Amino acid sequence: MGDEQRMSRIDSTLSKLFDELLPVDPATINDQNTLRWLDGLIHNATETVHAGQDDVPPDVNSAQDLIKRKLLRENASPEKAARFSNLYSRLLSMSVLSQKWRILYLLYSLSEDQTPRNGLRSPIADLDQQKFLKEKVQQRYHERTDSDQSDRFSRRGSVEPKAFLESPRRLPPKPPSRGQEQARPEREKPAERPRQSSEPAPDIAHAPSELDLLRDLPFNMQGLSSESYQFVSANTVKLPPNLPIPILSLLNTLAEPCLLYKTLSNFVNSQDGGLVNQSLRAAISGELRSYLGLVATLEGEIRRALTAIEKGEDNKKGVRAAGVTLKRCVIWTRDATMGLRLMALIVDDSQQKRGGQIITLIHSLLSSHGDPFVAGFAERLLVHVARPFYDMLRHWIYDGELVDAYHEFFVVENDPSLKSDLDPRRVAMSVWEDKYKLETNMVPSIISPEFAQKIFLIGKSLNFIRHNCGDSDWVIQYSQENSESLDYANTSHASLSASISTAYTHTMSRLTHLMSHKFLLHTHLTALKKYLLVSQGDFIDLLVESLAPNLDRPAHSQYRHNLTSQLEHAIRHSNAQYDSPEVLRRLDARMTELNRNDTGWDCFTLEYKVSHPCDVVITQWANTQYLRIFNVMLRVKRVEYSLNATYRKCMTGARGVLSSPAVSDKLSKEWKSARCLIAEMVHFVNQLQYYILFEVIEASWETLQKTINRPDATLDDLIEAHTRYINTIVQKGLLASSANREDGFLVQLHKMLKCMLSYREVVESLYSFSVAEYTKRQQLTSRIEKRTAAGKWGITEKDFRSDSRASTPATGHRTDRWSAMSDDNNESPQLLPSSSGDDATLITNLRKRMSDLGNEFHTGINGFLYDLAHQSDVDLRFLGVVMNFNESYKPTNPRRQRRRERGGGGRSADSGAAGNAGNATGLGRGDNSSRVE
Repeated sequence: MGDEQRMSRIDSTLSKLFDELLPVDPATINDQNTLRWLDGLIHNATETVHAGQDDVPPDVNSAQDLIKRKLLRENASPEKAARFSNLYSRLLSMSVLSQKWRILYLLYSLSEDQTPRNGLRSPIADLDQQKFLKEKVQQRYHERTDSDQSDRFSRRGSVEPKAFLESPRRLPPKPPSRGQEQARPEREKPAERPRQSSEPAPDIAHAPSELDLLRDLPFNMQGLSSESYQFVSANTVKLPPNLPIPILSLLNTLAEPCLLYKTLSNFVNSQDGGLVNQSLRAAISGELRSYLGLVATLEGEIRRALTAIEKGEDNKKGVRAAGVTLKRCVIWTRDATMGLRLMALIVDDSQQKRGGQIITLIHSLLSSHGDPFVAGFAERLLVHVARPFYDMLRHWIYDGELVDAYHEFFVVENDPSLKSDLDPRRVAMSVWEDKYKLETNMVPSIISPEFAQKIFLIGKSLNFIRHNCGDSDWVIQYSQENSESLDYANTSHASLSASISTAYTHTMSRLTHLMSHKFLLHTHLTALKKYLLVSQGDFIDLLVESLAPNLDRPAHSQYRHNLTSQLEHAIRHSNAQYDSPEVLRRLDARMTELNRNDTGWDCFTLEYKVSHPCDVVITQWANTQYLRIFNVMLRVKRVEYSLNATYRKCMTGARGVLSSPAVSDKLSKEWKSARCLIAEMVHFVNQLQYYILFEVIEASWETLQKTINRPDATLDDLIEAHTRYINTIVQKGLLASSANREDGFLVQLHKMLKCMLSYREVVESLYSFSVAEYTKRQQLTSRIEKRTAAGKWGITEKDFRSDSRASTPATGHRTDRWSAMSDDNNESPQLLPSSSGDDATLITNLRKRMSDLGNEFHTGINGFLYDLAHQSDVDLRFLGVVMNFNESYKPTNPRRQRRRERGGGGRSADSGAAGNAGNATGLGRGDNSSRVE
């Protein structure tokens, strides 16, 4: 009963279908011929439906498997197959349809039919088609005779309805039968004539067929030539000229993967390049193997299709019905061609690149290309290409060893034999700064510049700890505890960043700990500040006091054992004795290079010996700067000591010798002027020392301490902070070299210090003269008293003559000695005559010399204050304010004043002062000031 209902439902459905697709004229709807024709169509369609039921597979899941295999075979990506599985699971959950698998099998069968079905896109024919079908039906059945109507109807009933159902606007792919030629519309034929007349048909007598091209295609895609596909050169393929243009277009498209494969195969077989280049070859070789797998699959499909055609299974349908065509081959190899094209692009761009540059090239396709296929392909290549780079990275950040035989890493070891232009701060190559170098152009784009700098410091620190700090055991233990495998596939950017940050923290902490505790870097810096920057006041004062008698003598008369004994004396009698023996044994006294007429003050210096590896921070350049600062401060201390001694003598004498009428009557004005000017000089020296020691050195030391005590401080930070510390002292401490050496602060300072020493010598001579006058007056008074007590005259003319003869040798002796000392020092002209002279001449010379030196000092300090007031640094301007807090001095431009003096006017009047100033300048040049600068 169920089968009968099903059959009647099928007949009813087919009747409705033919009524919609084949409308009949209402005038002939009751015609017997029309009814018989329609019944015959329905009968044939019913038999076709029943015949198709035998081909239905018994398994309900076979339709799903057939469709999925078809989707996987025709598409390189499994996305469509996965989408079909999702839709199929949703279809099974629907309860409306009961024969779901039959529907799927019907759709699969229809998709396997290769006959064009463009006319079936619209189930309802348009008006033109309805008129055309009605005219053809009426024409054919009116022309047929009754005798052969049944035979012709039975024959055409199985062919013509199918032809009518197809689009009458498109010719079938194979030659039509005679019945189909009669059924073809007349309006299609003129459409072919213009094409045949305008484009002559190619000579296909000797042209290879599509089957021949398909048979040779797998070999051509492997770079092998054939009769119809010949490789003339690396970039040229010769095709048969007598092929149709569509076939040539397809072959040209298929020629790209063939040529690309041949080029890439040659690249893979080459052997030059480093590890990253070899990894690139390995990655491309793997992709080419996948490409060959696709070619093998394509060859299997082609062979299956050719076998089916040769056996006669699809002779009627041809090669298109077999499922493999050139066009399908183009579609199947589209993704593979894209991959070959990308690999060829990478190979061409990597010819002049190495290491990280190749990784950057591939990573740029991943990060900046919008095509997901290109990004995925680049990532797949990058996994293999970056493996050697990650191996080198692992050795560097965990072992501190540079394993880079082909110079592909972004860290390069410098060749010690090839010394380029060295930094002027160093006279020898630094182990820390010059052993390794970071090449920024080799840093791959998968690593940011900040991480590259961290990686560079990690490996450099580990190498320094292992080879220069002698702590290789810690490096080995650190490597064993923290080392892990790194690669692009399994190492994300976050995990790599965390690993680098952890390694950076551990390595920098260990290195700074070793430098601070094992090698006592902080202790050495403190010692340098105490002794070479004269911050240990009691030590340097005692050293200057003990060395003064020796250093006043010529430099060639100085002996090392005397200097070292005085240094030991200053250490034992000051707070320096409480310093560590490790510090005190590094302190030494020595003499610098000797020049003619140098005194001990010009050549004496202290030296603090810094051993390895602390010399990485306290470099030879830094030691030179420390010596410069010490020499300047030693000169200031010498002037301070001399002025203080002279000032004490003056103040003591003011209550004794200098207050006597014998001296005050003659020299009271000179001594008042001398005491005022010495007080000014003492004030200048004290303010200068305060500024350098506290405003410059102590402030810079505090900044250095903050940097050193930071928990995240690196050795590079220590080096940079120490260099900045020294530069600040040199710049703010008036020690920097000037473009105009005659106007620099250091030159001006040396001139004023020499002027102070010269003035101190004049005051000493004045004091000696005053003592001599006081002694003569005391002797004369004693003789007068004795003679008066004896009843004689107190003084006679003979006494005047004898006193004159007695006082002359003493005065002359002092004058000769002072004059000889002045000549040896080359500091001042002869103040007193070497021959005997009266007291008036001597006092006149002293007064003139004191006046000249006083004017020279005031001129120098006015120009010094003027230059300080026009400095951009606020500390230097502050020094000028402190020195001239009561505005006693009038700052003037010394250069303008010199130009004014050269202009004329007061040449003759100022010739003596100019000569004295010139002598002072010459004395400044004669001293070893250039060596200190």
